[in-house]
Amino acid sequence: MTRVLLIPGSTRDGSLHTSALRTAAHLAPEGIAALLYGGLTGLPAFVPGDPGPPPVAELRRLIAEADALMFSTPQYAGSLPGSLKNLLDWLVDGGDLARKPAAWLSVVPPGQDDGACEALEAVLGHGDARLLKAACIRLPLEMSSVDGAGTVTDPRLHLALQDMLHALIGAMALPEPRQQPSWQVHSSVYPVIQAPSTPGFVSGQSAWPGVQTWKGNDG
Repeated sequence: MTRVLLIPGSTRDGSLHTSALRTAAHLAPEGIAALLYGGLTGLPAFVPGDPGPPPVAELRRLIAEADALMFSTPQYAGSLPGSLKNLLDWLVDGGDLARKPAAWLSVVPPGQDDGACEALEAVLGHGDARLLKAACIRLPLEMSSVDGAGTVTDPRLHLALQDMLHALIGAMALPEPRQQPSWQVHSSVYPVIQAPSTPGFVSGQSAWPGVQTWKGNDG
């Protein structure tokens, strides 16, 4: 079972970005457990060198036990939302992102989140995460495609998410490239993309769909 932690950059539960990731959790194919992180608003302000209170420990546990990370974030003031940057600061400081495979999903047209995507990649680089660009996809969506359950009904996203999750697994299996790959990303629904972007956890019980138990590296 490949475990993918879905991390939204918006603090609004009904945001388009959160809805897209929630859809990914619902549509995860067999062999993939996708969990939507819901603790963004509960994280305290980052304090360098501080191990952090329980919400930070829970975040770190989920990160450690995930095989890969998927982000989707809006852009605020030309960059990442402060809440997502705060989450990433905790992880970079603790070394939790080291060699962790990661990808992003953009749901807005080019030019509307370029600053956020660049900032996200920069922070992931500082944390020594492994950005899998072959699994990054841009598919502009409309809020009208979000249904009453907070999931996206647009079939293009459903296909794109299947592509993205499979590409994420495929890229994880490949040796790490020595050189920075191209920004061009291929998808069956968005052929070429040019870019310049909880539930509680109880020890011994899994919050991940389809997983009975999943203990972290600390046992």
